[in-house]
Amino acid sequence: MRGPFAREDGHEQVVFVRDDEVGLACIIAIHSTALGPALGGARFYPYESEDAALTDVLRLSQAMTYKNACAGLDLGGGKAVLIGDPAQIKTEALLRTFGRAVESLGGRYITACDVGTTPADMEMVRRETTAVTGTDLAEGGSGDSGVFTALGVYLAMHPVAEAVFGTPDLSSRHIAVQGLGKVGARLVGHLVEEGAKVTVADIAPEAIDRVTDLAGVEVVGVDELLQVDADIISPNALGAVFDETTIPTLQARAICGGANNQLATEEDATRLHERGILYAPDYVVNAGGVINVAQELHHHGYSADRARDRVRAIPQTLRSIFDVSRKQDITTEEAALHVAEERIAAVSGTRRRFWLP
Repeated sequence: MRGPFAREDGHEQVVFVRDDEVGLACIIAIHSTALGPALGGARFYPYESEDAALTDVLRLSQAMTYKNACAGLDLGGGKAVLIGDPAQIKTEALLRTFGRAVESLGGRYITACDVGTTPADMEMVRRETTAVTGTDLAEGGSGDSGVFTALGVYLAMHPVAEAVFGTPDLSSRHIAVQGLGKVGARLVGHLVEEGAKVTVADIAPEAIDRVTDLAGVEVVGVDELLQVDADIISPNALGAVFDETTIPTLQARAICGGANNQLATEEDATRLHERGILYAPDYVVNAGGVINVAQELHHHGYSADRARDRVRAIPQTLRSIFDVSRKQDITTEEAALHVAEERIAAVSGTRRRFWLP
């Protein structure tokens, strides 16, 4: 499609919201409601431009469609980005104004935590809308989704290791972990507990301090991490890690991490495939967080045990994707899209898109 809608082609709805009085500038992108209302977090980040924010929200919302589909959720894909430094401009007024913007969509978009937002922030948003998840456990929500995202990444590494090394055992593997936030730091804990050797890097010294006392953990510089001679590289910071410059220098045999949009372009999946580096599609690997918050929408209410059971299905989904990739000799990214689109086509035929009557 050409013209003013060309950039948003493939998305059902893109909403720009601005309130100068409270300092809110945000974009809400709904990619698909074929499986149900679009669920995806609200990212609060100091983008260098509105154009960069739009690019990010379009990519993230599309990924949420495929993530929710592969996770077996009856939810579509959406995302919100709030432009600015949360440490400087985040206020109750701003968050509640964002909540009113979400409410204006009539349930087509359900928000949650992401980079720069917290369960406490979602409590503020919830004062203005019921279309919110990821609130505090004390308030009946699911709490910090990083717990389940990290669990999902850790579980996903087992079929990755099995596919590359012939065994799911990680105790003899060397894992390089990039980013030690609420996902990466917990992931390191899981890996150390299993006995893996772990190399880590993060731009924040305080983040590194969280894991340096764990056995078998080595610290390197951020610029060195991708070139470490590890078995598996695990990106858990921001996206676009792998591109035409970094891929040729990789020494690892596989990639499995919690960061969103790890590939800079679609061509990078082919570059990895041609080098024989197994890429576990990020939106499959990091689905633990959205699986967790989605349980808040369950008719029986939130259950951590139910969330954990659903997260444990991630390895089998990955095995199916690897099987499709191997049999059809296509990239794992193409195989994951095949699995997601097959489910969307099968289920969406039984329902209309989630438009209001």
